[in-house]
Amino acid sequence: MRNLICLIAFTFLLFAAACIQRQEARDTILPKTVSVKPIDTTPVAKDTLCIAAVGDMMLGTSFPDSTYLPLDGGRSSFAPVKKYLLDAEFAFGNLEGTLLDKGNPGLNKRKFTTRQFYFRMPTTYTTIFKDAGFKLLSLANNHSGDFADSGRMSTMRTLDNARINYAGLVVCPSVQFQINGVKYGFCAFAPNSGMASIYDLKRAAQTISDLKQQCDIVIVSFHGGGEGPEFEHVPPGDEIYHGEPRGNVRAFAHNAINAGADMVLGHGPHVSRAMELYNQRLIAYSLGNFCTYKSVSVAGVCGMAPLLKVYLNKKGEFLNGNIIAFRQTHESGLSRDTANGVVQRIKTLTESDFPESGLNIATDGQISLND
Repeated sequence: MRNLICLIAFTFLLFAAACIQRQEARDTILPKTVSVKPIDTTPVAKDTLCIAAVGDMMLGTSFPDSTYLPLDGGRSSFAPVKKYLLDAEFAFGNLEGTLLDKGNPGLNKRKFTTRQFYFRMPTTYTTIFKDAGFKLLSLANNHSGDFADSGRMSTMRTLDNARINYAGLVVCPSVQFQINGVKYGFCAFAPNSGMASIYDLKRAAQTISDLKQQCDIVIVSFHGGGEGPEFEHVPPGDEIYHGEPRGNVRAFAHNAINAGADMVLGHGPHVSRAMELYNQRLIAYSLGNFCTYKSVSVAGVCGMAPLLKVYLNKKGEFLNGNIIAFRQTHESGLSRDTANGVVQRIKTLTESDFPESGLNIATDGQISLND
């Protein structure tokens, strides 16, 4: 009897050992169940942000007829610069005119006798801007109202459909958007009716301050100053052009940064102007013309077309930058200027107008902080 009990006990022990071995073998093949947190797919913000910026863009106008439209439908407009625009977080520019397929100028515009100065770009041109990397446009300028409300509404609707951000009109003074984990705020101003006003510094400051409370980086642009080669310099006070007030751009830019702007980009004079570092933030007082087919003069310094690359940290402070020099003609459009003419011009203007600018602009276009 004792032998039988011992045999049964021994058999049970062998069975138990075998079960343990099988479980251990199973554990080495199948991982144990553990609690796994969902993967966070939110993009991680980069330590350094790169933004590309240019000045006035008008790719041709279908008014009064197709004579003022490029033969290729504008498709090659940005071909020489596309690689520089696409390697930034996004590209910014001033949309000088409307996106509208048909219609006549507004009543307040018909006093002008030169009909080709009404800018009506076909709505299909929106794809050209988008494919070149433009994700942010200013509508604050004197040509956004060329075709009155129909032009403004068509422009906004067309850009909305293309998912291109914009601001500057009274009805849309600012916009917020997110790219690669960074939230940007943008607002734009001009001295023209229907636009967020460059004159109302208090309201502008409030708009900028509100954006800064909600966004990581705030960009401000303005359309201001006189027009043409005689207005390359930034004066210390108000500017008047043909009897029309064009704002005090120094006061506006400083007010914007004091309110929370991280970068201020100017356009409107159709020539490049000086740059300044103010409270560790960059101000470009005018980026001149960039891609303005036929109706805008590109003679002399008006044909210089800078492409500005700005590098910021996540606080919005200026780190460094680069001016890439282009030229444009009505016959061939944009082309690289290996002589870096616009670089030398901006360097000279900066040293003249802002001798304590805090910036060093090298002859090759590199922008760095003064030691």
